[in-house]
Amino acid sequence: MTSTHGFTKLGAREIPELRTKAELFRHARTGAELLSLVNDDENKVFGIAFRTPPSDSTGVAHILEHSVLCGSRKYPLREPFVELLKGSLKTFLNAMTYPDKTCYPVASQNVKDFYNLIDVYLDAVFYPRLTQHIFQQEGWHYELEKAGNPLNYKGVVFNEMKGAYSSPDHLLAEYSQQSLFPDTLYGLDSGGDPLQIPKLTYEQFRGFHEKFYHPSNARIYFYGDDDPQERLQMVEEYLKDFDPEDVDSAVPLQKPLNEPRTIVKAFASGGAEADAARGMVTTNWLLDETSRVELNLAFHMLDYILLGMPGSPLRKALIDSNYGEDLAGEGVGGELRQMYFSTGLKGIDPANAENVQALIFDTLTRLMKEGIHPHTIEAAVNTVEFVLRENNTGSYPRGLVIMLRALTTWLYGEDPLSLVAFEGPLRALKSQISGRKRFFEEMIERYLVRNAHRTLLILKPDAELSGKLDAAEKEQLDRARSSMSSAELDEIIVDSVTLRKMQETPDPPEALATIPTLELRDLSRENKSIPLALSVEKGSRILYHDLFTSGIAYLEVGFDMHTLPQKYLPYLPLFGRALFEIGTEEEDYVTLTQRISRKTGGIRPVFHTSAVKDAERSTAWLFLRGKAMLTQTESLVDILRDVLLKVWLDNRERFRQMVLEAKARQEEMLVPSGHQFVGLRLRAHFNEADWAAEQMGGISHLFFLRDLAKTVDERWSSVLADLEEIRRILINRNNLLVNVTLDERGWTRFKPQVEALLDALPALPAESRKWTPGTPADHEGMKIPAQVNYVGKGVNLYRSGYRFHGSSHVIIRYLRNAWLWEKVRVQGGAYGAFGAFDRLSGVLTFVSYRDPNLVKTLHVFDESARFLKNIELSQDELTKAVIGTIGDIDQY
Repeated sequence: MTSTHGFTKLGAREIPELRTKAELFRHARTGAELLSLVNDDENKVFGIAFRTPPSDSTGVAHILEHSVLCGSRKYPLREPFVELLKGSLKTFLNAMTYPDKTCYPVASQNVKDFYNLIDVYLDAVFYPRLTQHIFQQEGWHYELEKAGNPLNYKGVVFNEMKGAYSSPDHLLAEYSQQSLFPDTLYGLDSGGDPLQIPKLTYEQFRGFHEKFYHPSNARIYFYGDDDPQERLQMVEEYLKDFDPEDVDSAVPLQKPLNEPRTIVKAFASGGAEADAARGMVTTNWLLDETSRVELNLAFHMLDYILLGMPGSPLRKALIDSNYGEDLAGEGVGGELRQMYFSTGLKGIDPANAENVQALIFDTLTRLMKEGIHPHTIEAAVNTVEFVLRENNTGSYPRGLVIMLRALTTWLYGEDPLSLVAFEGPLRALKSQISGRKRFFEEMIERYLVRNAHRTLLILKPDAELSGKLDAAEKEQLDRARSSMSSAELDEIIVDSVTLRKMQETPDPPEALATIPTLELRDLSRENKSIPLALSVEKGSRILYHDLFTSGIAYLEVGFDMHTLPQKYLPYLPLFGRALFEIGTEEEDYVTLTQRISRKTGGIRPVFHTSAVKDAERSTAWLFLRGKAMLTQTESLVDILRDVLLKVWLDNRERFRQMVLEAKARQEEMLVPSGHQFVGLRLRAHFNEADWAAEQMGGISHLFFLRDLAKTVDERWSSVLADLEEIRRILINRNNLLVNVTLDERGWTRFKPQVEALLDALPALPAESRKWTPGTPADHEGMKIPAQVNYVGKGVNLYRSGYRFHGSSHVIIRYLRNAWLWEKVRVQGGAYGAFGAFDRLSGVLTFVSYRDPNLVKTLHVFDESARFLKNIELSQDELTKAVIGTIGDIDQY
């Protein structure tokens, strides 16, 4: 075999379904493998991944993931990662810790920027500055300012994981996975258990990097339209200096359990009142290896059959049981070496946990014996195939999703393309499904009903657990302190001061100069244009975008919510769901949701609210967003016509289920997404658009849902009257905006179908209503069962006399990546801090994420103006800030 830039080609193939050429290489000297995907996607992606199996739950892999980005051989800054954030056109820049691997991906549409990012990341992973102080900052350390003060733990990952362990849903997912893998690394927490993190030593931390961050243990990935030879040459510059090593990082298989097990755990709840029915339960099964490609696809189809639709048989049985409020469990877990299946209920009385499991088995046994409805199977096959063919990852780079898909087999020594090149396995699987009448029924029997490797996880609410955890941490700290001599305590005080001084000392200019940067001339002077044609048909405006879409028609039908009285706003998320999940005059919701999944790529409600430039009034729309292959657009339009004209809202039991699901989902978001609730609540003070959004998705909406759950039972007729009035006012073609994305040839065929839909809708006078927002109290505090805080502050700059200038985007971004990052994250120990400015409303907000502080963070927010007033930026720093801002505006 010939060698190119130190690499030997192991194989090459075309992947027509992705319009990609794939080449797999092995580095001749170290054995590192490199997967090179070449196509015309300008959003280029690079990633390097290492197998990083933990031996305990101290979070060493996670802490190392943070720490390697805190300076390296070529880039001896405190945080090159942040300097890249300041001045890059990146479309992705992050790192991720998984149970068995750590990944470092970057993405950019600018080739110079792309290679700059790669160089910094390669130097970071192979030659990081893993000092004691970096370990303390990112992992954990004792903090003591004065001898008489209490001893505390501090560290970014430590506080991040305290936040994660405050989320019942995180714990449910973690414990469910761990229950199935008692003998392997998947039974540990690679992210770190807050009670275990302080047991990690600096020496163990350094040793973990030395063992696993070696080219012989690396998988390297490229994707996009850059030069494939340049890829090899660039990586070779780093790998050539390493000798091969035999790295023991294999991920073992979990041996089958002989009998099912039951595990009972607790989570911190909000108090005795909330304990009545806040438990969670999952039944979990270990399945087969992820690398069995056809079986892998089949399990995802079976997941959709059982749980994927509102009318899916197992989902329906669980929700109809009234044992709980919403589904629990992730369904098929397919990112580890062995797949698993997890399902259950949340919002249960823990005493009913066994009953929930019995119901799951009764339902699976019935399906196994009586069979699955053919339409349900058709819906699952169509949905999984549509997702694969569309390959629509939104703003997330496509190449990154493909990288993670490749790693699910590649990491374990299998073909990295086996799940990426899906056409062959999908065709073979569909042939099996059509050739064996009981294909999925046999899967249920083998892998679920008769599978002894099963666990029942019961998660019980405990109103006292938060206090117990605080007491355990205090006891741990007291024990540590009592074992220290006065000299050792003095050393901690000195160390705390030294760390703070390191964090506060700016990088010297010569260090900053090492970071590769773009120049303004490297940026395009032209904005990318999206084609748009506006027309009016049947009284409705149609926005049309002539773009290539691989034969998929994208249709959005929008209704102006300003035609509704404001009292109906909190109903709208439920009304939007009800259109597709409650049934029509001719179809129950099971049949309707089957039809949607059989004939389309999905239809869902989405909301858009925005301030309007130089206006007090907002714009607010409910969009029904659907997509279908061009051959199925008639079915898409027929479904929209049926739900808009024939929805059967008088189904109290089904609507009650939807209310409880929505309430449970809103409650589960409070802890992991507390910063979003705080930010929205802040903005609701200042403008109508955010007030409306808060009514439909914030704290106010949660309170509405809690009240509505009672009202549905006690005064259904009044709820139904409100829903019918919303429908009567909203469904009106004179109140309509249509948005279509499709190539011209497809639009010629699709347009008459859209016009027929418009023609079928009522044409009534559309009266725009004035809303009178009620604002929350000026200053609020909300208590949640969490070990961390979410702190925010907001102001309307326009009311203070400021007028918009484009420089404000640069200023706010610089504040976020410099001042807030340094003071709230690096020095304060929070996991993150955000600053946002809405140029339309004039609202500026600062919010912290998983923050151990409260008053200190508010003080940082208050000091932002002083920081800006006194800052002296060099021209290079200013240029970086401008380039980074343009990168944000031009996000892919």
